[in-house]
Amino acid sequence: MAAPRRETVLLRPASGAARPCPLEWRASPRARRITLRLDPVSGHAVLTLPAGLSAGAGRRAGLALLRRHADWMALCLAALGPPLRLAHGAVVPLADAPHAVLHRPLAAPVAVLRPGRILVGGAAEGLAGHVLALLRQEAGRRIAPHVRRHAGALGVAPRAIRLKDPRSRWASCTAGGVLAFSWRLVMAPDWVLASVAAHEVAHLREMNHSPRFWAALAGLSPDHAAAQAWLRQHGPRLLRVGA
Repeated sequence: MAAPRRETVLLRPASGAARPCPLEWRASPRARRITLRLDPVSGHAVLTLPAGLSAGAGRRAGLALLRRHADWMALCLAALGPPLRLAHGAVVPLADAPHAVLHRPLAAPVAVLRPGRILVGGAAEGLAGHVLALLRQEAGRRIAPHVRRHAGALGVAPRAIRLKDPRSRWASCTAGGVLAFSWRLVMAPDWVLASVAAHEVAHLREMNHSPRFWAALAGLSPDHAAAQAWLRQHGPRLLRVGA
């Protein structure tokens, strides 16, 4: 398409002042209509256009959609907050508790977890990678017991547990019984992490969202609706860590 892949446009919500809006254009052969969403990692509004539209028509229709939803997009951008750069002095949530990242250049080049702190040795350029490796390791350590507990309650067993870094979902379950979780869930409260694990384990019993699935989930995690509400409100800031 002729429109630039990325640009900045002026968003004019009905309530509040106009503000710059980073905008990304995408074309998809699978798209049947123009869609608008916010990419919480990049902080861009994303307009996806069906493949068949001319550049001019697609741009006009896309900008018209953005104008109609200017209030919603302004609220989303305001709630997103700035990206959290992993460097000395950054404060990273772990189980929703703040942990200060402290660089110790003369220490071994690894990240070590301490109460309220993440101590990182080695060169400064390796700090972010060490912190991310620690968070991913902690995610695996904390997710597995929740999966085992819920699976035992339902009498099911996953084939494998994997950690990923998706943008659009927190976890998934394949037909073959493989559970995948976003490692970023380790930054959420433990009860939220437990509820997400319960959701995927319930899919090992029911690969759908039928009444039987919801009944199984309610038995494992009565507060699953509250957990989803927490992720809708606070999840975007987790996706901004290290962005």
